[in-house]
Amino acid sequence: MALQDKDRIFTNLYGMQPWNLEAARKRGNWDGTKALIEKGRDWIIQEMKDSGLRGRGGAGFPTGMKWSFMPKSNPDGRPSYLVVNSDESEPGTCKDRDILRHDPHTLIEGCLLAAVAMNASAGYIYVRGEYYNEHLVLQAAIDEAYEAGLIGKNACGTGYDFELHVHRGAGAYICGEETALIESLEGKKGMPRLKPPFPAAVGLYGCPTTVNNVETIAVVPEILRRGGAWFAGFGRPKNSGTKIFCLQGHVNTPCNVEEEMSIPLRELIERHAGGVRGGWDNLLCVIPGGSSTPLLPKHICDDVLMDFDALREHKSGLGTAGVIVMDKSTDIIRAISRLSDFYKHESCGQCTPCREGMGWVARVMKRMVEGRAEIEEIDVLEDVTKRIEGHTICALADGGVWPVQGLIRHFRPVLEERIRQYKNRTAVPGLPVAPLPPRPAEVSSMSMAAE
Repeated sequence: MALQDKDRIFTNLYGMQPWNLEAARKRGNWDGTKALIEKGRDWIIQEMKDSGLRGRGGAGFPTGMKWSFMPKSNPDGRPSYLVVNSDESEPGTCKDRDILRHDPHTLIEGCLLAAVAMNASAGYIYVRGEYYNEHLVLQAAIDEAYEAGLIGKNACGTGYDFELHVHRGAGAYICGEETALIESLEGKKGMPRLKPPFPAAVGLYGCPTTVNNVETIAVVPEILRRGGAWFAGFGRPKNSGTKIFCLQGHVNTPCNVEEEMSIPLRELIERHAGGVRGGWDNLLCVIPGGSSTPLLPKHICDDVLMDFDALREHKSGLGTAGVIVMDKSTDIIRAISRLSDFYKHESCGQCTPCREGMGWVARVMKRMVEGRAEIEEIDVLEDVTKRIEGHTICALADGGVWPVQGLIRHFRPVLEERIRQYKNRTAVPGLPVAPLPPRPAEVSSMSMAAE
């Protein structure tokens, strides 16, 4: 059963109404916020735990538990900070962008409530550099909230002081990693930190800090108003709530849509994206959670559920829920090769396995596209990706090799056939090598949209 309109948290996701404070209040934002704050930190954190909300930025860590790691007080006088990650540089993901430009007050109110739960005196929203217009809307909404006394000194008349700032990044994918984001906020090069210490102990400016995704923070006010049990009523246990899915690629009506967790992937695509171009039987595969999650072939997509645990059972992941659909016109080897290029380009270069390994993987994938390889090299490629995975400070390298692992796991015969085709074309000395089939225009446009 599809999510009903009365249960949607993001009621202006498509920008059909103004984003400003007056319109936001008519939609229910800032309703009873003071009363929620006065219930106290412990109540807020318990409601978040009861809701079962897991981070919507990709990792899926329980939000209430993460907040509980923050110290209740700092005897040494250090302040605590909330940092909101709106870097959103994962190819295939564009959900936070719509929240910023169409529903910014859901985020701002969520920042205040999350700050109360963590005793944070200030919040920083780190916005991807390319989101220029979105940053303007967000800043204007923050200005409205200050003017109305909703944030700042004596926020909402509760006696709680909370300052909120917007910081624009420079378009670096690595700054989506929480410690690299903190480094960038401090004016340094965006490079991940070693952990421990974790940000909850030593984060921004050496102070206790929690980093959450935009969507994670934006759903907080509605959860607290309706109760954690209400939110937990959607989806399967440990995979509860609603989620914004980004549906794109070879579908008839690409869109962002808020739906219930654990919805079947096929139902999600056919109900909201108009189905696969050419019909469901024309489906080749789907990348279910943004470009860093391994692809799933059609036979798995037929009945897989869209939640953290169901996708992990198939060696993929929900990630950011950037659903990239590819039909049978796709050169799947070329598509994954483009992703390898992206991750090579975005590596910060701090860790040797990533700095050297992602370049090597990208070069081998380029040869695989043409078939200029030996069949035995497929095993070598897979082995190298597993040696890269899990051996770096952050998960960028993991996300960079998972698409390649998914390709080998599910489309190894396609790789082998491409190699055999190349060998057959070059078997006769002096015979010019026939060019590869031209890349379909649809694949090019899909890949460009993903980037």
